[in-house]
Order: sequence, then structure tokens, then C-alpha cells
Amino acid sequence: MANFDHPTIVGRLRAEREAGRAIYDALCGSGITAKMAARGGADFVTTHSLAYFRMQGLSSMAGYLPICDANALTLELGERAIINVVSDCPVIAGLLCVDPTRDMKRFLVRIADAGFDGVMNCPTVALIDGKYRSDLEETGMGFANEVEVLAEASRIGLYTKAFCTSVEEALAMAEAGVDNIIVHFGNSSGGTIGSQTVMSEDSAVARATGILDALEADFSDLIVTSHGGAIETPEDFVRFWQAEPRLDGYVGGSSAERFPIEASVVAATQGFKGVELGEAY
Repeated sequence: MANFDHPTIVGRLRAEREAGRAIYDALCGSGITAKMAARGGADFVTTHSLAYFRMQGLSSMAGYLPICDANALTLELGERAIINVVSDCPVIAGLLCVDPTRDMKRFLVRIADAGFDGVMNCPTVALIDGKYRSDLEETGMGFANEVEVLAEASRIGLYTKAFCTSVEEALAMAEAGVDNIIVHFGNSSGGTIGSQTVMSEDSAVARATGILDALEADFSDLIVTSHGGAIETPEDFVRFWQAEPRLDGYVGGSSAERFPIEASVVAATQGFKGVELGEAY
């Protein structure tokens, strides 16, 4: 069962906010990155299929292709690689809530029994647009399913977080009882496999401001964080937060594990290869 119950998680986050410290959520696809993120003070460790593909050296966007059972992968990652090595902070499961092959209410119970402390909607149809998105919506696999699953998760006592890209999505999730709205700016830039074209900072700030304005009247106590786009470093987030200081923190994906690994493993390898042994006798 979960290590952190809902009241404990809420209390911890409120204490961080009241102390003026940024809330940081690390999206991790391996046990070692999850373990080190928790050791570094992450408020959450979250795992999902996108993070798994990222840690295989691929773009996290591979998680949007029909190449795996996203929910089975998340469950296995949690049970076998992450929950057993992370005890300092809550562990959250990113679920494909629109999965038509499962009774998601029953699956939420399996997630809780495995030891996850909460759930979120990842992969999310919020990042899909155009004709494909409309086809998903019209055939019963739309964003409303994600709202319904997270509402059920809240009802059974799990902590809930929701990726949202619009005011309408954020309000629907808030009304469903979700604890943490995450304003999503799209796939991250940077590193070896980041997106070349991302939302501009001005547009990202405008998206965050619009959602925060909409939540202010009835849901001002919700935790609101952000994710993705051109925010690659803590310094990037500081600049972004200065433009929209109502944000409570940041959710790192590539910035939580891919960027640090791309830099440190290359540097370590170059260091060993730079050792000159001289002539052998």
C-alpha cells in the first residue's frame, strides 16, 4: 500500500509553499534517477511510459506511439524499479487514463496496492490536436476519460495531478477534485533528442497566466506547477517564475534525468579516456 496518505502529501506541499520553496516533481524512468531525485529533495517522483523511453535514449514522445502497454509498463516500473528504492517522497503513477482495454477503476486499486501514492494523466490526449484528437474525443477516448479516472482516484484517497494545456481542461480537473494542476507547454527542448520547435516563453507565460486566472476564483488553494517547453534549467524556471510568480513549482522530465545524464556520463567517459598511461614495459 501507499507510503504517504493524501493528508500527509497535502500537508508536506503546503509547508513547502508556506516556506517559500519551489515544489519540484521529478518524472523518472529508472530506479537510479528516481532514487537520486528523492535524495536531492524532490517533492514527488513520478514514473510513466514516456520516462521509460527517455531513459532508453529515445525521445519521450515514443510514449505516444502504439508500441507498448503504457499502463502495464508503469505498473512494472513502479513495482520493480522505483517504489522499492524511493522512500523519502511520494511516488506517483502516470497512467493512460483513456485505455479502453481496462476497467480503470479496478486498475486504480491495483496501482494503490502496488504502493503508488497517487496518479496523474500521462500520456495525455491534451497534447494531441487536429483530426486525430477529434476522432479520439468522438469515439470515447477523450480528455473527459482522464477527468473521470482522476476523479475516481481522488475518491479512493490517492493524490492526483493533471497535465492541462487549456483553461477548460484545468477547470474540469479542478472541479473533479484534482490536487495539482500542471500547465503543460509541450515536449522539452534541449539535449540530444529535445524538440527543435517549442512554445515561445511569452506564449507559455500567457498559457500559465490564463489558467491561473481561471482557477483563482474557486480553486486558489490548488497547487499549480508547470512542465516542458523551453524550461531546461533551474535558472530558466526562475526567469519564468518571475514572469508568473503564482506558480508553485516545476515538473522536470528531461531536466530531471536526461540532461544530467547526457552531461555527466560523457564527462566521466572523457575523463577516463583522457588518462595517459605512457609506455608499457
